[in-house]
Amino acid sequence: MPNLFKTPSRTLPYYTFLTGLALSVWLILRLALSMHAGWEQMHTAELLGALAVGIWFDLAAWCYLLVPALMVSALIPARWSNKNWLTYARWLMAFLLMFALVFGAVSEFIFWQEFSTRFNFIAVDYLVYTHEVVGNIRESYPVPLILLAIALFVILILFMLGKKLRFEMQPHSINKRLRLLALAFLLPVLSYAFANVEQMQFSKNAYANELAGNGIFTFAAAVRRNELDYDQFYKTIPQAEADKLLKQSGVLRLPSSKALNTEAQIIKSADIAPFKRRPKNVVLIMVESLSADYMGSYGNAENLTPYLDKLAKESLVFDKVFATGTRTVRGLDALSIAIPPIPGQAIVHRPDSDHLATLGEFLEAQQYSTFFIYGGYGVFDSMNSYFRGNDYKVIDRTDFDKSTIQAENVWGVDDESLFNNSLQTIDSNVKPTIPFFAHIMTTSNHRPFTFPEGKIDLPQGSRKGAVKYTDYAIGKFIESAKTKPWFKDTLFVIVADHCSSAAGKTKLPVDRYHIPLFFYAPDLLPAGHYSRMVSQIDIAPTLLDVMGAKGSQHFFGQSMFDAQQKKVPSRAFISNYQELGYYKNDMLVVLSPKQKAEAYQVDPLTLESTPAPMNPLLLNEAIAHYQTAARAYKHGELKEGANLY
Repeated sequence: MPNLFKTPSRTLPYYTFLTGLALSVWLILRLALSMHAGWEQMHTAELLGALAVGIWFDLAAWCYLLVPALMVSALIPARWSNKNWLTYARWLMAFLLMFALVFGAVSEFIFWQEFSTRFNFIAVDYLVYTHEVVGNIRESYPVPLILLAIALFVILILFMLGKKLRFEMQPHSINKRLRLLALAFLLPVLSYAFANVEQMQFSKNAYANELAGNGIFTFAAAVRRNELDYDQFYKTIPQAEADKLLKQSGVLRLPSSKALNTEAQIIKSADIAPFKRRPKNVVLIMVESLSADYMGSYGNAENLTPYLDKLAKESLVFDKVFATGTRTVRGLDALSIAIPPIPGQAIVHRPDSDHLATLGEFLEAQQYSTFFIYGGYGVFDSMNSYFRGNDYKVIDRTDFDKSTIQAENVWGVDDESLFNNSLQTIDSNVKPTIPFFAHIMTTSNHRPFTFPEGKIDLPQGSRKGAVKYTDYAIGKFIESAKTKPWFKDTLFVIVADHCSSAAGKTKLPVDRYHIPLFFYAPDLLPAGHYSRMVSQIDIAPTLLDVMGAKGSQHFFGQSMFDAQQKKVPSRAFISNYQELGYYKNDMLVVLSPKQKAEAYQVDPLTLESTPAPMNPLLLNEAIAHYQTAARAYKHGELKEGANLY
């Protein structure tokens, strides 16, 4: 090994050396991410812009990270300056820093593969649940081998650099120490003053904008913005105008107590078409990450969902359904409280989210047995506390007899075991005279995509295999349910929580929110297609109405069949944690922080979006929905018994 502490071929300040390492790693990462995204996704100018803006963000992030090195360099006693142990310590710190940088780069690359974005709000959210996240990583990747490879790579790089340079060994003068301290103070101040995460939005291409960001910088911004106050960051209109626009859109928002005591809102028995008679029970199967384009019923030719495609021929299939968000908790919000997605955290994951006027609260008040059954640990994303606090009986993997579990990973038990336990829960907890509602949440279609062997003709470890296995498990569940006495009176609702990916050239690519929805009840409902556009938040009020239960007019969502009869215009809500989309009449309005708003024309066939002039009425409708929803949560108006007026 060469002597790293003699032969001064070149002298370099330590902080300059560290800066070069950091910027090099981040540049290589950005190039790797751009290649993974595909350079065809960006014009040359957009790619070059991403690299240029990216350097600015890298420097802005480094202004914070460089402070400790500057402070140590400024404050270290003069008598230590030429000590060999200090040089060893510098190389050790260089190793640790570069290891952390490369490890972070590898982590970001993996994160990008899953979410097509730099570290953001999702990464912050996942840090709360280290058991699931770390377990998922260990089950999906050879972590020890990756760590060893990173360590060897870093040692090799430092070994090569050690032959070319050495650090300054002379004591600093007083003036230089003061300059270093001044830099340690000024750099983060300047970075804070002149760099902000909104500067990432330099183009109309979402891929280019994400590439421009720095993972550490965007991660820190996401920590600060865990919850975004709508009134502070987004466009608003007078609330009286918002209320008027909501009523024109068919949103009455009756207080929950009034909704439970108002007979007029229930669709009369003669008007329950297309149902032949009302379902007594509902089983809602919420499938993890099931994009519509995985299914033959929606155009896929890979035969990934043979059972569901067969079931579609016996079901009412909804052709144009859009998820509200990109994470399970957003889907849970939509299916329980039927609210447009408010910025920041989903309500399921927020404090003080108990005793809301949810689907479960309304049904439980009308003598239904209500269940939330989950194949994973319900402490994840606060699901257990949310559903227990809203009158659901919660069953998760901890309640399953170990002998009933065929396979499991860190996210949950295999879907067959989940469904078998769901049947046992329903049979053992429900009396024949009592109607029930069961919300079942699957987990198998989630990385690391493992499931029991010998069930399907695709291997474990891939998304397509997991999709086909979940389809197989749903098939086994439905066939078993057919043997139950409650089957003929039960409506099965099959819907996704969100799509498998939300990546696209625009901030909110509409096609990445297109999810399947089936209503299956062969004794109650003729097969067919429902072509009117539907939002995920429309499912809860629709179920209340078709069951003949009260409460549907409390929600922001439309009761689909009632709205169709009354010719209420359809619309959908799509979002990530800060962009809020309102999709109506082939136009998409996107509300963003700093009171920004953009409009896009959406091709009704391909769902591709192109920038378009803003329609003021659609803009105000979008603001009315999102503003009122955010304020309703903030002021406790979603609570059971809350007075909205």
